[in-house]
Amino acid sequence: MLKKTLSITGYLLTLIILGLAVRHFAINPMINNPAINSAPLFAASLTDSQGVKQNLNQYRGKIIVLNFWATWCPPCREEMPELSKLQQEYKNKNVMVLGIAEDELAAVRTFLQSYPVMYPTFIADNENIDLSTNLGNNKGVLPYTVIIGEDGTVIDTFFGRITKPLLEKSIQNLLPH
Repeated sequence: MLKKTLSITGYLLTLIILGLAVRHFAINPMINNPAINSAPLFAASLTDSQGVKQNLNQYRGKIIVLNFWATWCPPCREEMPELSKLQQEYKNKNVMVLGIAEDELAAVRTFLQSYPVMYPTFIADNENIDLSTNLGNNKGVLPYTVIIGEDGTVIDTFFGRITKPLLEKSIQNLLPH
């Protein structure tokens, strides 16, 4: 009887440990994935909110806070004032906040009339709709934010709403001292 109880306990303990391991790797997908390559960002040409096509290679060499969003996304709208403040405070420290809307140009233009932002905003058209996925958004979540160092290395990624203090913590080691 004792042997059977120990056997069942061992089996249950193994299942619990296995479940915790699966949960850990599901929550922390970067551990499973190879490093994210920022090359798709710098190879992209996106339309800005004024309707002008821009080559994003112009931002190479800067610390980039790249935020994917949409006009219909409440958490995206909530974080925009903090992203604007971050851009204003760190623009002289080689930091650039970039917004990429996964939306239509007309909707973005209308939205920005009511919610002005202090950083460049681009539209991911059909040609560039996979840019977010190529930069690590394997969950299709919005908002999605990527921190890219001056050398093009992806430093951090965030699924969901972010805050200015969280972003400052992420870019702190990238700033000149």
